[in-house]
Amino acid sequence: MRFRLGTRGSPLALAQAAMVRDALCTAHGWAEDAIETVVIRTTGDRVQDRALAEIGGKALWTKELDRALLAGEVDACVHSMKDVETVRPDSIRLAGTLPRADVRDRLIGAPSIDALPKGARIGSSSPRRRAQLLSHRADLDVVLFRGNVDTRLGKLAAGEVDATLLAAAGLDRLGRNGVGSAVPIDVMLPAPAQGAVGIEVRRDDDAATRPLAGVSHEATFRCVLAERALLAALRADCHSPVGALATITASGTLQLTAELLDEDGTERVTGSHEGQDPASVGQALAADLLGRAPAGVRRLFNG
Repeated sequence: MRFRLGTRGSPLALAQAAMVRDALCTAHGWAEDAIETVVIRTTGDRVQDRALAEIGGKALWTKELDRALLAGEVDACVHSMKDVETVRPDSIRLAGTLPRADVRDRLIGAPSIDALPKGARIGSSSPRRRAQLLSHRADLDVVLFRGNVDTRLGKLAAGEVDATLLAAAGLDRLGRNGVGSAVPIDVMLPAPAQGAVGIEVRRDDDAATRPLAGVSHEATFRCVLAERALLAALRADCHSPVGALATITASGTLQLTAELLDEDGTERVTGSHEGQDPASVGQALAADLLGRAPAGVRRLFNG
């Protein structure tokens, strides 16, 4: 019997599915042909001229994959966890995560944000990136920019914008290690779960869950759970500019740092919280941030 991995069809999604396949083969001694990659085209792949927040949010990346999983057409689905909506169907659960890659954003088109010319046009569809850029440089002109990595790099090369931002992890997974300049996390805190590849299964499918447990990276899994618990407690959506990053300290404690911003980055609130339980850490930090957030920020969260 073959193990069927569902995935989107972009080059990055296929690279990530191959990473999961290779991890399963290494962990369990499976032959490559024991794993079938099933490509599922999503609405998010088809619609490229509008911001996700305007046409249904992150579910546009997942709903077709969810349907295939629940219909039994695949045994598991591979996701970039930063693109998975916070509230998931009760019948689906996260079974594991691969070791996290570089969490930073990379700026392509200039060596740093400070080096961008005055009034530069920056392509991005991310409310987080827009708010963080404008918080740092209010003169920048941030314009809608969607598409996969090659599409965005092509638009940049064609002169549609002066610069753009892409996740370092995605560039690295596509062999583009030298593309762009990494933005320090104290300048731009990454999106929650950025750099993490997750694998979801049907909640009651123990046969699929067991082999995935053997490839899951515990530290990454705990950090992703904490960052997603923060989002859930904030009741953040695709319009909510939020950056978050959890790490494991030398003593094994979970440390979560986050920032909330308004749309143009003029108001923001930051904070950190430590603990052992990912859900508790995320919930506690969300309560702290919302309690201290300026009104212009708070209105974008808590539903």
